[in-house]
Amino acid sequence: MELLEGTKLTLPIFERDNLLEMSNPISCSYSKVDAGSSLPIRHTNNKLCNGLAVDAKNEQAAISTSAGSATSDLKGPTNPMVTALLTDMYQITMAYAYWRAGKHIDQAVFDLFHRKNPFGGEYTIFAGLEECIKFAANFRFKDYEIDYLRSIMPPSCEEGFFNYLKGIDCSNVKIHAIAEGSIVFPRVPMMRVEGPLLIAQLLETIFLTLVNYASLVATNAARHRQVAGKSKLLLEFGLRRAQGPDGGISASKYCYLGGFDATSNLDAGRRFGIPVRGTHSHAFVSSFMSSDEISERSLVYANKIDKCDDFVSLIEHWLSKIQVAEFFHGKFSETNQSELAAFTSYALAFPTEFLALVDTYDVMRSGIPNFCAVALALQQLGYKPKGIRLDSGDLAYFSIEARKIFAAIEKEFAMPGFGKLSITASNDINEDTLDAINKQGHEIDAFGIGTHLVTCYKQPALGCVYKLVEVRGQPRIKLSEDFSKVTIPGKKQCFRLYGNEGYPLVDLMIGENEPLPKVQERILCRHPFQESKRAYVVPQRVEALYKCYWAGKSGFKQEPLPSLDASRRHCQQQLATMRPDHMRSLYPTPYKVSVSAKLYDYIHFLWLSEAPVGELH
Repeated sequence: MELLEGTKLTLPIFERDNLLEMSNPISCSYSKVDAGSSLPIRHTNNKLCNGLAVDAKNEQAAISTSAGSATSDLKGPTNPMVTALLTDMYQITMAYAYWRAGKHIDQAVFDLFHRKNPFGGEYTIFAGLEECIKFAANFRFKDYEIDYLRSIMPPSCEEGFFNYLKGIDCSNVKIHAIAEGSIVFPRVPMMRVEGPLLIAQLLETIFLTLVNYASLVATNAARHRQVAGKSKLLLEFGLRRAQGPDGGISASKYCYLGGFDATSNLDAGRRFGIPVRGTHSHAFVSSFMSSDEISERSLVYANKIDKCDDFVSLIEHWLSKIQVAEFFHGKFSETNQSELAAFTSYALAFPTEFLALVDTYDVMRSGIPNFCAVALALQQLGYKPKGIRLDSGDLAYFSIEARKIFAAIEKEFAMPGFGKLSITASNDINEDTLDAINKQGHEIDAFGIGTHLVTCYKQPALGCVYKLVEVRGQPRIKLSEDFSKVTIPGKKQCFRLYGNEGYPLVDLMIGENEPLPKVQERILCRHPFQESKRAYVVPQRVEALYKCYWAGKSGFKQEPLPSLDASRRHCQQQLATMRPDHMRSLYPTPYKVSVSAKLYDYIHFLWLSEAPVGELH
C-alpha cells in the first residue's frame, strides 16, 4: 500500500491494566522522502522517542546513553573472549536495519526461556545469570571491533551507524530474572530484558551462550546429585574431556552450583573458590619399578617429634602381617612390588592425604593389600590415611570387598577407624551408572565423574530462546504451526504458587499490571494454549520469581549478585522443596505452568489478530 504525504497512521496501544481494550492511540506522521534519503520513516511522537527529536544524520543525539555512563563496579565476564563481538552476524545486520528505519531506540522487551526440560526430566536449573549481568555492566564496542564491523558490512552502510555503535552501552537496559540456581520450567522466562530495541537485540546471542550450557550442565549435576544421594561426595573430574578450556571452566563452576562438592580443575578452584581434589594416576604407579628407587626412606611421626628411620621396612613388615593373617587365608601372598613402591613414595610425599589408586594391576590381589600395608604404617606413626580410588571393573563389588577387608584389619590389628576409610569410584560414571550401583548395593563414599557430566552426553544442548514479546508498549507474538514455538506476548510477572503440603503447585504468568495473586485467594490458572486444561488454585504461599539484577541508570533497586556458594545453597533448597514425583528420573510428573485468565484471553485475541485468514476455493 502506498501512503500519501501527510497521511496519519493510528497505532492502537493496549493498556496494561486491561489487555483486551484498546486506548491511547499514537499518531505518527509519514513524510515523503527522496530515494536516497537515509531514513524513510521517523517517529515524531514524543512518547515513542522518549522526548527526544530524532535527527536523520545524527543518531547519537537520539539516545541518552554514552560509553561509560552505566555506573557499576562489576568486573567483566570470566572469559575475556566474551565481548560485544561474540555474536552472530545477523545481530549486526538487524542492528543496522533497525537504525536505518529509526526503530533502534524503540523500547522493547525480550524474554529468555527454554521450551523443554533436558535429559527426559521435568525440571531445569537456571544458571549463567551472573555472567550475563557482568557482560551487561561492561557492554560496549571497542574501536578495533568497530573497524572490523565496518570491514565486513556492505559498503552502502552509513558511517553514522558505526559512530552510533561506539557510544552504546547498557545504561538504558533493565534485566529482571529468576535467582540463579533456581528450578525453572518451560515457557517461564528466566530473564526479562528491557531496553532500546537495538541494544536489547544485540544481547541475544551472548546471553544465550552464557545461559544455555550453564543451565544444562548445572541441571546435569543436580540430577547426578539426586541419584547419588545427599551423603555421597561428588567430585567433578571433567576438565580433560570438556569441550575446550571454556567448557572445562564453565563445567566446574556450574557443576559445583548444581550440587557437586569439589573439582579437579585448579583454575576453577582459584577463580571461584571451589574445593579442589586429586591424588595420582596410573602413570604414577607404573613409573616405579621397585622400592630401590626410593632414596629418602625416613618419615617424621605425626607428632612432629619422633622419627621413623626406615618407613619402607615398616610397610614391608605390615604387608607380611597381612599376608599371614588367618582371616585372609593367604590370598595376599604375592602383590606387585612396583605398585607398593609407588604407594610408599606417595605416602612419604603426602602422609596426611594418602589416598591410593588401586586398580593399576589387580585390585583384590595387589592394590588393596598394598594400600593397607602403607595405611597401617602411616596409622602406626599417628597419621590418618584417607582411602582408595577404584577406576575400573565392578565398582560396587570391589567397594563391598574392600570394606570387608578394611573392617577385618581394624578388628585384627586393633586400628580404630580403619574400617571407615573412604572409597572413591570413577570410570565413566553417569546418572544411569549411579542408579545401577545403588540398586546393586555398594560401599562407595565418593564418586569422581567426568565425561558424561561435563559433555552432557545424554543431551548436548538445552535450546533456550530469546524472543521479542513487546515493542513500544505493544505486546508481540510469534506464531507457529508447532504450538511449542508460539510465544507468550507482553511484559509479564511470574509467580510460584504453593499448596497445603508446602510443595510448589504451579508457576503462574500474569500481565504486568494485573492484580497480584494473593494467599488464600481462588485463582484460575490456565494452560496457555489448551482450552480444556485449567484449574483453580488456592495458594498457601505466593513467591514472586523476578528481581531486578541490572537497573542501568533507571533508578530501580538493583539486587546484588549472590556468591557462587549462595547460589549453590539456593539450588539445594530449591530441589528440596519440590514434590518427589517431579524430580524422579523415570516417568517424572510434569510440573504445571499456567497463565492468568486475562493473559490467556489476550494471547488468543492477539493470535487471531495476527494470523492470516485462509480462503477455500
